Amino acid sequence: MNELEQNVLAAKTDESRFNELAESHKAWMLRVASETTHRYVTDSDDEWSIALMAFSEAVQSYEEGKGSFLGLAAMVIRRRIVDYLRTEGRHADELSVAPAAFEDALDEETGGDDLQVQKRMAEEADGAPGTDAASLAREEISEMQSILQRYGFSFFDLADASPKTEKTKKSCGQAVRTLIASVILMAQMRLKRLLPIKELSEESGVVRKILERHRKYIIAAAEILDGDFPILAGYLSFVRKA
Repeated sequence: MNELEQNVLAAKTDESRFNELAESHKAWMLRVASETTHRYVTDSDDEWSIALMAFSEAVQSYEEGKGSFLGLAAMVIRRRIVDYLRTEGRHADELSVAPAAFEDALDEETGGDDLQVQKRMAEEADGAPGTDAASLAREEISEMQSILQRYGFSFFDLADASPKTEKTKKSCGQAVRTLIASVILMAQMRLKRLLPIKELSEESGVVRKILERHRKYIIAAAEILDGDFPILAGYLSFVRKA
């Protein structure tokens, strides 16, 4: 048995080993996805989430001595992407089976008003050495607004979705940490545009009632901490604390 096969078998039951395996094969998965769609696929595309979940499916179905794992994974990835694109009705003629501050920034003082929120966050960010931080803050808010619209809500909905008590805040933090630590849960969330409440509750130990009530906050925090949003991430430093 070679090293890859050993890693695949270990990844069946060990999520941290699966995450390591997926990360080390990320470029390969993106290449398979790109070859299947005949266009360049990045990790911000739905096809990446499809490929990642297909990779997980291949890990779970792989059996020792049953041939090449990468051959199996490539086949599953191609099939799932083709199925997805056919369902979406896109590129049909191109397909082939071959190759702590949300609470602070969005409080009663601002009343959820878009301009006031942007102004306050920009003012707090202003003055950072060597950068136009006020402009950067506005850009981050604008980009995050676009991301959250895919989930059917606004950045400015977070005022009502934010945890109000310390106990609930800690529970939300645990949920976010669990979510961003799992490449599969993040892929499911981004593909389905929904928080995987059942799975997240089971893995994090956070009760479903809290996840449902603070769904928007948890989604936003996960997208921020898993993305390139240094100013917004600064407001969520408590999430990093165990």
